[in-house]
Parts: sequence; structure tokens; C-alpha cells
Amino acid sequence: MTGKALKKAFEPGHGYTKEDWDAVDSPELTTEELAQFRPAREVLPPEFFEGIEKARRTRGRPSVEAPKQVVSIRLDPDVIAKFKATGKGWQSRINDVLKKAKVG
Repeated sequence: MTGKALKKAFEPGHGYTKEDWDAVDSPELTTEELAQFRPAREVLPPEFFEGIEKARRTRGRPSVEAPKQVVSIRLDPDVIAKFKATGKGWQSRINDVLKKAKVG
């Protein structure tokens, strides 16, 4: 590849219009420009990477004393349909019904 970058053609279906595509003046990087890149660890402070690692360790659901367990259960289609019709969180509502029904 020479120092001249080739602009990709507009492809519909990626969440933007042809007008959006044409309005952006951001040519692709040339081979020479790419050759000047350095690894992020050479140019960013160590605190940046420490922050990323901390975020990785703390993301997701918070720890709970008694986490729910994943199980497979076979239910009648009408039961599933009835709970699904109640909207988001229908699995938790099934859990609540089962919890109320437990013996002992």
C-alpha cells in the first residue's frame, strides 16, 4: 500500500445515512501514519491501565451472600406465556412464586 489511503464506500444498514457518511471528513490512516504508532503502554500513564484493571474487577453484578443458581426446569408453555406476558423480570416472578410455595 502506498501513502495514499483508500476511502471505503458507503454501505447501508450500519445505523447511519449516506448523508452522515459523506459529512464525515476522516480519511483512513496511511501506511506511514500507522508505522508511527506506538504501543499504548509506551504513551499512556500506568494509572490508566490500573484504572482499566480495577474496572474489570468491579464490573458486573455486585456480590451477594446467597447468589442465585442457574438451573434448567421444564415448564408448560401456558405457564411461561403467562409469566412472560407480565413483562421484564418474569423469571424473578417465577422465583417469587416458588419461594412462597416452598415447604418448611
